Amino acid sequence: MNERPDLFGTSMKLVAKRQLPVVDLVNAAERLTAQGEPQSAAKLYTAWIAHNADNGVLYAIHFNLGALLMASGDHAGAIDALRESVRLKPDFELAHINLGRALKDSGRHGEAVEQWLVLVKMLSAVNVDSVTHKVTALHEIGRVLEAVSSDAAAEDALKQILDIANAPWAPDIKGAPWADIVQHWIALRQKQCKWPVLAGWERASRKQLLTNIEPLALQCLADDPMLHLAKAYCHARNLLDMPKAVSRRSGAARAATERLRIGYLSSDLRDHAVGLAMTDVIELHDRAKFEIFAYYCGVKNPDSTQRRIMTSVDHWVDINDLDDDRAAAKIASDGIDILVDLNGFTRRARTKVFARRPAPIAVNWFGFPGTMGTPYHHYLIGDPVVIPEGEEIYYSEKVVRLPCYQPNDRKRLVAERSPSRAEMGLPEHAFVYCSFNGTQKITPRVFDRWMKILGGAPGSVLWLLTGTDDTNARLRAAAAGQGVAPERIIFAQRLPNPEHLARYPLADLFLDSLPYGAHTTAADALWMNVPILTLRGRSFPARVCASVLRSAGVGELECATPEAYVARAIEFARNRDQLAAIKAKLAAGRDSCLLFDTPRLVGHLEELYRQMWGDFKRGELPAPDLRNLDVYHEVGIELEVENAEALSEDAYISSYKEKLAAWHSHYPIAPDNRLWRSVDLEISACADRLAVA
Repeated sequence: MNERPDLFGTSMKLVAKRQLPVVDLVNAAERLTAQGEPQSAAKLYTAWIAHNADNGVLYAIHFNLGALLMASGDHAGAIDALRESVRLKPDFELAHINLGRALKDSGRHGEAVEQWLVLVKMLSAVNVDSVTHKVTALHEIGRVLEAVSSDAAAEDALKQILDIANAPWAPDIKGAPWADIVQHWIALRQKQCKWPVLAGWERASRKQLLTNIEPLALQCLADDPMLHLAKAYCHARNLLDMPKAVSRRSGAARAATERLRIGYLSSDLRDHAVGLAMTDVIELHDRAKFEIFAYYCGVKNPDSTQRRIMTSVDHWVDINDLDDDRAAAKIASDGIDILVDLNGFTRRARTKVFARRPAPIAVNWFGFPGTMGTPYHHYLIGDPVVIPEGEEIYYSEKVVRLPCYQPNDRKRLVAERSPSRAEMGLPEHAFVYCSFNGTQKITPRVFDRWMKILGGAPGSVLWLLTGTDDTNARLRAAAAGQGVAPERIIFAQRLPNPEHLARYPLADLFLDSLPYGAHTTAADALWMNVPILTLRGRSFPARVCASVLRSAGVGELECATPEAYVARAIEFARNRDQLAAIKAKLAAGRDSCLLFDTPRLVGHLEELYRQMWGDFKRGELPAPDLRNLDVYHEVGIELEVENAEALSEDAYISSYKEKLAAWHSHYPIAPDNRLWRSVDLEISACADRLAVA
C-alpha cells in the first residue's frame, strides 16, 4: 500500500524556494487541516509569510492564519495575525469582525466592542457586502454588551440591525436573520421591563414583532395556550430544515430482559435550575431496569452539580463538538429507546438532533413549560394541574401525567450561615414580600398588582432579584408613578444557590408572577419554608406554581382572580398569625409531601417510560397533531395577546372561534380536533346562509 505523500514537507520546501503560489498554499493548508493537522497548516502559513513579505495579498494570508488559530483555540496567536491583517489592509472588513471575535473569546470584551465599532463607523457605503458586515458587527456587539449586563446598549445595537433589515433598499442579510434579531431584541426589552414590550416603530410593526417572537418570550408575555402551541409549531418549522432520520436499530430486536435505555439531552445538566432539580431523579433510577445516558450540550465548565450527575449516570456523553448529524448518529448507535428533551426551546438547545429521530420515542419534559409543536416529539409529561383533563387541545404531543410534574433535589445545599435582614438591606421589622423570578417575568399587570399590595400594606417592602442598574431604576420610577416610595423596592444581588437559599427566610411571603410563574424558584421557596401566593392562569407556565403549592399541601395559597390575589397578600401582612399557621404546615409536611417525594416521582416516571415503550412495541406510538396550526398562528397574532389573561374561558374560546370563522369565510379551513371542529364548520356555514338570506 502506498504511503500518503508528505504534503507538509513538500509544501515547506516550495515555500523556502518562494515557489508555492497563494492558491496552492491555501489548498495545502486546507488539506492539512482536514487531515487533522491544523498545527502543520499554521506552520506552513507562518513560513510562507516569512518568505513573502512583499506579496500584495499578504493581508489575506494573515487573515487565514488568524482564522485557523481561532479554530484551534490559540486566541493570542489569532489576535496577532488578525491585527497584522488589519494593519496591512485597514478596509478589510472580515478581518475587523474576526479580530473582534478573537478579542471576545479572550475575555477582552471592551476591546472587542471597540474593534467592531471601528468597522461600523467605517462602513458608510450601502452595498450588500458592507451592510452584511455592518450587521454582523452590530450583532456581535449586541451579544457582548448583553453578556456584560449593558442591556440598553445591546438593545440599541439590535434595533439598528432591524432598521437596516427592514428598510426598502435592504439586501438579504445573511448570517443575522430577521427573526433571530427580533427574538433577541424582544427578550432584552422583557429583561429590562421596558413596557410595552412590543413597541413597534416606523421600521417594524407590532405584528412583525409578534410574528417573530420566540416561544419562551411569548410565554412571559401572554397567557394564551393556543398561541403558545401555534408559535411553537411555526418556530420549529422555521428553525429546522428537513433532515433525514438517522439509521437506528429496530426496537423489535431488543431482548425482553434488556434494560430500557433512557437518554437525557440537555445543555443544563450543571448548576442550573434544570440540573439542580434533576440530580436526585437521575440518582434514583432503577439501574436493574433502566440504563441512563446523559447527552450534554452546554457550557464547558464542570461544577459540583455536573460532577454529581456524571457520577450517577451509566454513560456521560459531551456532544458539544458534534454537529447535529453526528450527535444524532451517536445517540442512535447507543441504542437509546427513549430520548428526553430537557431543553425545549431554551438557550443552547439541540432541537435539530431530535429532528433526526435518533431514538424511536422522544419526550418533552421539564426544561420547557409547554408544547414543542413538532412532528417528532411524541409525549409531553405534565400533571393534573398544569394540564387538566380536557385541555389536551393545546398540546401537539400526547399528554401523560405524573402526580406532580416538577422534580426536586432533596439534597440541595444550603449555606450554613443565614444572613441578617440588615446585611441584605431589608428593614428589620417590615413585612417583606419577595419575588425572585427573573425580571423578564414582570409584566405591567403584575407590577400594578404588586403596587396595589404595597399600597394596602403600609410599611411593607418588595424584595426583587436584581436586574441591571437601569432596570432597577426603571422599576423604582414605575413604583413612584403609582404613589409607592421607590425605596420600598429593594434588590437582591445574585448569589450562588446555597447562599441564595439561605437568605429566603428573611422574606415573609413570595409573590408569584403571571403568565410565567415561579417553577424551581417556587420549590426553593417552599423548601426554605417561605409561602408563595400565586394567581392561577390558563397556560402551562401560568399553572406550575399552583401545581407546586398543591403538591406541598398548601393549595389554599392559589388564587383564582387578580382581586383575590391582591386582597390575600394584603391580609397576610395585616394578620401575620394566618401566615404563621401556613408556615407551620409547610414545615411539618416538607419531608413527606408529594412535592419533595422524589422516589415516588421516579417510580411514576419509570412507569410512564414503560407505557411509552409498550405503545411503541404495539405500533401505537402517538402521532403529533399539527393540523391548522399555521392558521391558529395567524389568528392568534391578530388578537390582543397581552389581554388574554383577563378573559373568561368562554370569552377566550370565542375570540378564537370568531376569527377562525372569519378566516374560513375567505379561505376554507378543514376541521381539526381543537377549536375548529366539524360542528363549528356547520355553524359557520349556517351563519353564511342566514347572512345571504
